[in-house]
Amino acid sequence: MDFFEIQAERYFSANAVAHMQVFALRQLLPLSVHGIGLSLGGAAALSGEHLHGLQQLCQRYQPALVSAHLGCAPQAASLLGDNLPLAYNASTLQRLVEHVDQVQALLGRQLLIENPPAYVRLMESDMDEADFLHELCQRTACGLLLDISNLLISCHNCGGSAEDYLRRLPVQQIGEIHLGGYSQLRLASGAYLLVDEHASVVADASWDLYTDLLRRIGKRPVVVEWERQLPSWLVLAAEVDCARALQHFPFMPGAVR
Repeated sequence: MDFFEIQAERYFSANAVAHMQVFALRQLLPLSVHGIGLSLGGAAALSGEHLHGLQQLCQRYQPALVSAHLGCAPQAASLLGDNLPLAYNASTLQRLVEHVDQVQALLGRQLLIENPPAYVRLMESDMDEADFLHELCQRTACGLLLDISNLLISCHNCGGSAEDYLRRLPVQQIGEIHLGGYSQLRLASGAYLLVDEHASVVADASWDLYTDLLRRIGKRPVVVEWERQLPSWLVLAAEVDCARALQHFPFMPGAVR
């Protein structure tokens, strides 16, 4: 491994042993802190308790990267296993700008915003996601955590081209990349949805888009996500080795496939 990532919320009230483990790893490798519960897109004010927990965690470990989900994470979202979708419009954008500015001012550092997986496009949206993120980066100087699999899921489920999405995204603002597996859910109509699961190998389409992105922006820290139905260490290591090898040889199609 070249660095490691922790989910922020799991360490807000963790015991001393858990913090000692993170501290020991932090002496060996750079750390990335990833938050899933800030609810940056929510209509309510950001939780002071949550912000304090994130601030304390960053002060304790001085991570190399700090990131958060784009969406809305009310209590009900935890039952769904995902952040709730946002309407991409001027009102939501203004709310995101205010919340991202608040977090960055508190932490004294740049925040990376992760693109979510989308299963529906809300009727209130009058911007697409790539343009929305572009404007958010311009107005807050935040960075991006680009989840390749989420991008493909959103484009398949809601319509759109992944290649066009990348062309309109401010790719030089990408500070970290996530890769993970997804599954297909067959609908009664015969069509199917792609579902973010983090329970399988990275799909070929994700590797292809990842390679194309590397040709444009060069190396970036990358995390291979696998959270359920864990395979053997050899399978996990092979996924990481592939991601690392493509960082060095993105111009050699098939070299590590």
